[in-house]
Amino acid sequence: MSDFDAIVVGSGMSGGWVAKELCERGLKVLMLERGYDIDPAEDYSDNTAPWEEKNYGDVNPEEVAKHYFVQKNVYAFNEQNKNLWVKDDEHPYETPEGRPYQWYRGFHLGGRSLMWARQSYRWSQLDFGANKKDGHGVEWPIGYEDLKSWYDYVETFAGISGTTEGLPQLPDGNFLPPYDLTCAEDLVKERVEKAFPGRNVIPGRVANLRQATEAHNALGRGSCQVRDRCFHGCSFGAYFSSNSATLPAARLTGNLTIKTDSIVDSLDYDPVTKKISGVRVVDRVTKAKTTYTSKIVFLNASTIPTSSILLNSKSEAFPTGLANSSDQVGRNLMDHVSGGRATGIMREKMDMYHSGRRPNGFYVPRYVNLEGEEQEEDFVRGFGYQGRAYRSGWGSDKPGIGQDFKDANRTPGPWVIAIVAFAEILPNPNNRVSLHGTKTDQWGSPIPIIDAVHGKNEEKLIAQAARDSKAMFEAAGVEIIRAAADEPLKLSIPGQGIHEMGTARMGLDPKTSVLNKWGQSHDVSNLFISDGACMTSSACQNPSLTYMALSARAAHHAADLLEAGEL
Repeated sequence: MSDFDAIVVGSGMSGGWVAKELCERGLKVLMLERGYDIDPAEDYSDNTAPWEEKNYGDVNPEEVAKHYFVQKNVYAFNEQNKNLWVKDDEHPYETPEGRPYQWYRGFHLGGRSLMWARQSYRWSQLDFGANKKDGHGVEWPIGYEDLKSWYDYVETFAGISGTTEGLPQLPDGNFLPPYDLTCAEDLVKERVEKAFPGRNVIPGRVANLRQATEAHNALGRGSCQVRDRCFHGCSFGAYFSSNSATLPAARLTGNLTIKTDSIVDSLDYDPVTKKISGVRVVDRVTKAKTTYTSKIVFLNASTIPTSSILLNSKSEAFPTGLANSSDQVGRNLMDHVSGGRATGIMREKMDMYHSGRRPNGFYVPRYVNLEGEEQEEDFVRGFGYQGRAYRSGWGSDKPGIGQDFKDANRTPGPWVIAIVAFAEILPNPNNRVSLHGTKTDQWGSPIPIIDAVHGKNEEKLIAQAARDSKAMFEAAGVEIIRAAADEPLKLSIPGQGIHEMGTARMGLDPKTSVLNKWGQSHDVSNLFISDGACMTSSACQNPSLTYMALSARAAHHAADLLEAGEL
């Protein structure tokens, strides 16, 4: 007799969706979260005004050097929300010499769904068909049509604001009203689209409730207050997170049990039934060990931890790690590579200012190597841009004291505009996660070794993006302050895109992939994975919306199999 119908490992973006769907199908679900429980009253800092922040948000350098030597590089890391980021010295990992990897993490209920930038874009058939077309990686076992209705479903529940554009490479969705472009961005849009037909400047599609519906209100969510304090947690529940949306929905069913401070070490495998027979857990605080059982297991711990748990689950049947007969567990680690930046000033519209602080900016969808167009000679795949134009304003760095300081902060500065490209990373089996042979963390689990580098194609993509960003700014009449095209090529360090993907990919052939088209293990029938680990390629769009759709789809299929008595 199993303890639960299903166990979900991880409470982040994908795990929350799995728990919601399974609970609503009537399954008794145990969610295991390695981090602490979240209390918005204690753990969110969104109601602290910027001028009330200790040290204006700067973290003590000595504290950074000791505890946050990796997390300090996250653009959203500061004094007020440092509790949402791990202490690096307490959660070690290693990289080969000369091959750095920046791994940004938050171990608490909701995971990084509390700290994500909320950019939410569908993938198109161009993305799902890329591997087959150019021969990199393996073919996806699904296409856009398999996910279209699931995109519809998760967008409606989550609440995505955006505009309908009719772009085949960036399918439209079920949108809430958009956040308008600023007047400076409107100028950029007009001039870029005129100078470069086929390029589009659109409002970013973002998971903030521009206008909450009754269904959102029923879960305790309210409309966005346009404060741009999202990285501090949102007391209004206005941005989508597990804590504000999927977990409340799962709790309403009465079928969800959540255990925080529960670190999953490994999974037990029964060679007779050929299924997972237990989930081994170490208590984060007491280090006591427990094993839980269930009919199905969803491993949604986030890409690197998911593959680490599988690699640590060795048995006679799987000597190199559970569900690893293909030798693909841990391999094909991907992300998004960023760079190709440009920053400048617009001297026009100086008599206008923006109202409020939007939680997003503008987006330039991919425009190279599209379907029906001639392939670029120099590289495959593509890139898109995220950017923002805003009227610079007050800040603690303004000179003066007393009245002089107040006067300086009452006078807005010019319109500042910045843009950065995010490009696709090709699947590469040598970019991988493995486990250290002797070193363990304080809970006894082997520490991961992360080995990933950018390839020539990534370099060429960012080099082109740099040239294009400068050209677009010049066409828009932007006074360029800095352009990557004028400097030596510089790519983001692997991991800095914060979009880890791969390591347990979906595929058609069990010999070359870990999961089938439902996110179900080829080797172990009651094991499912629908977090970033399941991804077969990376596209250039932010992946979270696709994780949501894949997770909802996989959960319903697993529930169907249970109802049919096939698991």
